[in-house]
Amino acid sequence: MKKIRQELVLITGMSGSGKSVALHALEDAGYLCVDNLPPELLRSFVQLEQKRKEKRIAIAMDVRSAASLPLLPQELDLVRQKDVDVRMLFLEANTNTLVQRYSETRRRHPLSRSDALSIDADMERNLIESIELERQLLVDLRDKAHIIDTSHLRSAKLQSYVKSLISAPAAQLTLMFESFAFKRGIPMHADFVFDMRMLPNPHYENGLRDLTGSDAAVMDWLGQHEAVDRMADDIERFLRDWLPSLSQDHRSYVTVAIGCTGGQHRSVYMVEQLAQRFQSQWVTLFRHREQADKA
Repeated sequence: MKKIRQELVLITGMSGSGKSVALHALEDAGYLCVDNLPPELLRSFVQLEQKRKEKRIAIAMDVRSAASLPLLPQELDLVRQKDVDVRMLFLEANTNTLVQRYSETRRRHPLSRSDALSIDADMERNLIESIELERQLLVDLRDKAHIIDTSHLRSAKLQSYVKSLISAPAAQLTLMFESFAFKRGIPMHADFVFDMRMLPNPHYENGLRDLTGSDAAVMDWLGQHEAVDRMADDIERFLRDWLPSLSQDHRSYVTVAIGCTGGQHRSVYMVEQLAQRFQSQWVTLFRHREQADKA
């Protein structure tokens, strides 16, 4: 009888980036969730839950345990040796977004200095310094995790995004295609970024401007252009060359970001076309950032 492996999802990342929201999503999905577990307790906690036959657990760790964070990579390697599939999700957001969120909640950053809280100007300066220090402390964990940029994600969309990621088989590489608008910035979590702005643009065609790349009329129009097919072929060829190496490197997720000017036509079309091409070989998901934000 095949032994069922335990699954551990580790949530880490920047303070204020939405880790609590992600943890709630996992709890709703049936995971046993623990927030702010010190890294030195990870192995004993996992072993305890194995004895209790708990198959899916999620843990949040961050700079609240700053002193022991350097222990985490080694602890995770030891946990993996105990029939545990580990997935790491790193949540981040740009500094302006984090400052705005802290300003709205009036909460203190875990790395902030208490002597800098007397005047607003000192508070903001101290907050930005704390955010930058936190980025430095978490850089090693960020490099080993799947990154989710929450700068433009509402809580409900972040929850659905996390649930879609963990629904994929833990032991296989999951390929995520994401469309976006260059005018709103490149997704910070992307592993690969491809630019569609040189392709013919349906935005300037009567009757197509208010549609998206998911609509049949736009799909038919873009499908008539040789340059669009050639771009799709080039991206597919590149990914097929390198995805096996990424899979052998024990990557859980690879995000391919496809951008155009507004994130509505060309990038949406290309994402869905590429997802179809890869779904027979890889676990494949797709999302449209700009459409999601409007929902």
